[in-house]
Amino acid sequence: MSNFTHLDASGNAIMVDITGKESTIRCATACGQIKMNAACYEAVREGSIKKGDVLSVARIAGIMAVKQTASIIPLCHTLLIEKVAVDFTFDDDAPAITATCTVKTTGNTGVEMEALTGASTALLTIYDMCKALDKNMEITGIKLLEKTKQPLENKS
Repeated sequence: MSNFTHLDASGNAIMVDITGKESTIRCATACGQIKMNAACYEAVREGSIKKGDVLSVARIAGIMAVKQTASIIPLCHTLLIEKVAVDFTFDDDAPAITATCTVKTTGNTGVEMEALTGASTALLTIYDMCKALDKNMEITGIKLLEKTKQPLENKS
């Protein structure tokens, strides 16, 4: 028997059966960072990129990506997403911008893939909007920060 939940006894890829799992409040937070040259970093910070408001567009892209995760990750379940937050922090020393994506739903499977997809897409959007100023940007450190599950009676 396989230790991998996405493989059946014959080694075929399968979607995990979650019908027997209890519905709970699920939350996950993921982040990643994009490093760039100082001129590009200052242009993003000042809002002077010719393509527009980089972080607003990246935030919307991250939210949209969260809602499409099941379409791009083959064995993910389609989920009713109840909350998404995409936030950015600046690191003047690097210079770099960190994207953090938090996703929340009520259901019987987690939302970590959605959070990772949202953070990654926000960073890719920053790259796309800034590539004319810096062709050597680096996206790094994409990781899950936290994953929680709470009983429904604690819903707030």
